[in-house]
Amino acid sequence: MLSKPFTKELLLPKAWKQSIKSAVIHTLSLAFNAITLTLSQFSENDHLPIRIAAELKRLKMENAQLKEMMAIKDARMNRLDPKHRPYYSPTERMRILKLKSVTGMSNKQAAEAFLVSDVTIASWNKRIDEEGHDALLQLKHPINKFPDFVRYTAKRLKAICPELGKKKITQILARAGLHLAVTTVSRFIKDKDPDMPDYQGQVTVKYEKNRVVTAKYPNHLWHVDLSVAPTAIGFWVSWTPGSLFQIWPFCWWFALVIDHYSRRCMGFALFKNKPTSLQVRRFLGRVIKQAGTTPKHLVCDQGSQFTNNDFKEWCKRKLGRKPRYGAVGKHGSIAVIERFIRTFKDTYLRKILIPYNMKQMRLEMTVFIQWYNLYRPHESLDGATPIERYENSTLAIQAPRYEPRGK
Repeated sequence: MLSKPFTKELLLPKAWKQSIKSAVIHTLSLAFNAITLTLSQFSENDHLPIRIAAELKRLKMENAQLKEMMAIKDARMNRLDPKHRPYYSPTERMRILKLKSVTGMSNKQAAEAFLVSDVTIASWNKRIDEEGHDALLQLKHPINKFPDFVRYTAKRLKAICPELGKKKITQILARAGLHLAVTTVSRFIKDKDPDMPDYQGQVTVKYEKNRVVTAKYPNHLWHVDLSVAPTAIGFWVSWTPGSLFQIWPFCWWFALVIDHYSRRCMGFALFKNKPTSLQVRRFLGRVIKQAGTTPKHLVCDQGSQFTNNDFKEWCKRKLGRKPRYGAVGKHGSIAVIERFIRTFKDTYLRKILIPYNMKQMRLEMTVFIQWYNLYRPHESLDGATPIERYENSTLAIQAPRYEPRGK
């Protein structure tokens, strides 16, 4: 006869109710970290169905989080009387119907999603083809002529990529064969402040007092730097010290090398933990081998991977000179690679679900770098792409172009 297992009853502290809300926050934070660790292990599995199942679970979790955000916002709006809620504008009504047609929502489903009545949605459907300035539904950018199409294209570029300025939009359109003046694009997008800070235009960079290096040709000066890409939105946790360790699966470490003259990304490396000086040296060795040449100058920050004696000796042996260091606390001392990292994170990483699998993450970085080197024009390069400047090839913006304006 089996005996009953020994159990001991745990007594709750008297003041346990005072910590209920904190306990909920801590529990959810712990659960998120546990799920992240579990899914990351599955994402590295050699069995493809297991990796797909892990990615599916992660996407479901992301979808649930987005639904929770929407539910919180909808609850706030539902507290208002329907008569006192702000009306949708004609363009917003059109956007709602376009979304409704894409998702296949019924009138009732659309009404519930956008906090209106199904009768209202039905009335919008009946009045789609109304014309004039007083139409109930309107396109934000009516397209009737070719110049209108060009204007719409410029505005959509600005809407999709707010970080693009008028010059960059002009250069992108020029590569597509549309020759527009900067003032014309500025008028199209009606940007009150199009000149956002862009440190790419700095061709001459100061690294130490009275010491200046000017990139005069490809492979004259390379920048190298390290950064992290969190796999979630951030690193916050509810317990002391309030932040996660910056290691996989909570983030990826990556190293980059940028050619200052052409802005070309020469190579990258991906790490699960903060790389050591030896790992950085091996990475630089691979980049030099792939490029088939060594830079005259190598510029980096003053991280521990770059300031130790082993790294300095490696630079003397490979480059024939010591590395150069960016000034501590001075913005812009390694501006070119800092700007590349900012573009990489803002334009790409924050718009995708960063994978846990190293092979997939390496693929994501490869896709971005290929686009950056081959297709992204630079204002500081007069509209050229990094590969065009690096190889001194004919610029795409100098090819024949369409003229949208009448003669």
